[in-house]
Amino acid sequence: MKIIHTADLHLGQVIYQNYDRIDEHSHYFKQLEKWCIDEKPDALIVSGDIFDIQQPSAATRKNFTESFVRLRHLCPDMHIVITAGNHDSASRIQADKAIWEIANTTLIGMPPVADADRKELERYIVRLRNGYIVAIPYMSGNHTDEIQKILDLINEENHEEKPIVLMGHAAVTGLDITGHNFEIGMLRTTDVACFGKGADYIALGHIHKPQTIGHQEDCLKENVCYPTPIVRYSGSALHVSCDEQYPHTVSLVEIDKHGGEVKIKQLRIDELRHFYVFPEDGTSFTDAEKVIETVRNNAINGKEGYFRLRIDYSTYLPADFNQHIYEIKEVAEGRLRYNPKIEWTGTIDRGDESKPKFEVAELQQMTDPMEFIEKTIDRYEGLEADEIREMFDEVKRELNK
Repeated sequence: MKIIHTADLHLGQVIYQNYDRIDEHSHYFKQLEKWCIDEKPDALIVSGDIFDIQQPSAATRKNFTESFVRLRHLCPDMHIVITAGNHDSASRIQADKAIWEIANTTLIGMPPVADADRKELERYIVRLRNGYIVAIPYMSGNHTDEIQKILDLINEENHEEKPIVLMGHAAVTGLDITGHNFEIGMLRTTDVACFGKGADYIALGHIHKPQTIGHQEDCLKENVCYPTPIVRYSGSALHVSCDEQYPHTVSLVEIDKHGGEVKIKQLRIDELRHFYVFPEDGTSFTDAEKVIETVRNNAINGKEGYFRLRIDYSTYLPADFNQHIYEIKEVAEGRLRYNPKIEWTGTIDRGDESKPKFEVAELQQMTDPMEFIEKTIDRYEGLEADEIREMFDEVKRELNK
């Protein structure tokens, strides 16, 4: 069984509240098309976070439809399986399931419910000539029993020992969260056991760094082979922030048989725009004029991509500092895109530590209220982050009904 595993497309992302990424996603899809044509996989699987927000624009939905319809035409024998992530509207993706089935494409938005009957559980099984795919979207809460029942259904009929792939969207124990804006101890992880027993390859989304759980030392190797079962994050389609300073890939996976071996080849994604931190030598700016000069020189020399500044706390920045940076950026005519969240280094006398300190740009980037609560929870006696998080999850579930 051969599959191409990708995830976390985040279509429609407007990064740093100013820049759409339509051309970057188009560049990604062109590469994905070539890999699908060349490799002729049995299936292309996309493990969640198809969209960046739960209510994507009409233009973003059009981009999604056109991109996958084109893949469908280019690779008519390849099945496509798409599951919802935590950024997606589960109900909206589920609503499109029937129409996409006409195009040999499976969309799954809602997770299995407790006490689901056999007919309901069968909806999560995609039967291919060379194997099985269990399409599980993002789960809020524990659905281990339901997933195990689905795997048991497959085992009842899998007399030819065909490979079994299970899709998921979760943060599992043992992962590397490099590049994510999670503070240590604040990310909720779940044990891999929540996906039951019986899958040969668990294809995960949610974490943007490509990695195989338990084999972190191999995360940058192009070709690896392991005995089943294997749990893997393919990584995101694009660098979603300046903090993701590692290669992004798509996983080409071959499984010889159920309980056999898994071969993984990382297909390196060529990013249309790269992320830079100035200065690029790893030091920090200590003079505002030097910062402006560096940005100006890069603009003049035709540098392209997103850039962020690393500045020592001791550096005095004039009130019109950002205005200078934006004026230079405009001269670059879109080649340079500015992340206003400065990376501060060194130490600073913070004065009254009872008050949380945030840059305006950092607050502007916060789209999840839990992010602010978790950063300030120690300031408010009696607040329980887990209880608040559960309340937010409950509100989200109600809104998605």
